[in-house]
Amino acid sequence: MNDLQALLADHPFFAGLDPSYLELIAGCGAGERFEAGQALFLDGEEANRFFVIRQGRVALDVFVPGRGAVTIQTVDDADVFGWSWLFPPYRWHFNARAVDLARVIAFDATCIRETMERDNAFGYALMRRFAMVLERRLEATRMQLLDVYAHSDPVLTFASERTAP
Repeated sequence: MNDLQALLADHPFFAGLDPSYLELIAGCGAGERFEAGQALFLDGEEANRFFVIRQGRVALDVFVPGRGAVTIQTVDDADVFGWSWLFPPYRWHFNARAVDLARVIAFDATCIRETMERDNAFGYALMRRFAMVLERRLEATRMQLLDVYAHSDPVLTFASERTAP
């Protein structure tokens, strides 16, 4: 087992993954370092990687006319982010910038997609893990929206709160 495989084996996202899959993933990854304020990627660019944070924090933001960059989430140690590489047209839908020094493992999306196509069991195992991350992030977004809108309009009700006539 090489150093990158060992790092991945200890990471929560990859925990319990078959060692042969760790070898496949490690073959597509490399360590990178981003200084505070440095962009990892920008909205509209080709989504050609995904990231595992080993150390540091990364802010994910969107541009809002009249307000500028608005942080929608901050990810940190042990988080995985960047799933736009999974879905055509493979473009980022937000920006990612290091909040402080960030050490990450960056995975080449083309390499991962091609490996997933060749080995469907590997692809399924990885997609299940990304689906769990997506579900957690969507739930966090839902809670943020409930908090924002429930406090701004006391008359507002959500479909889940409505009662049948």
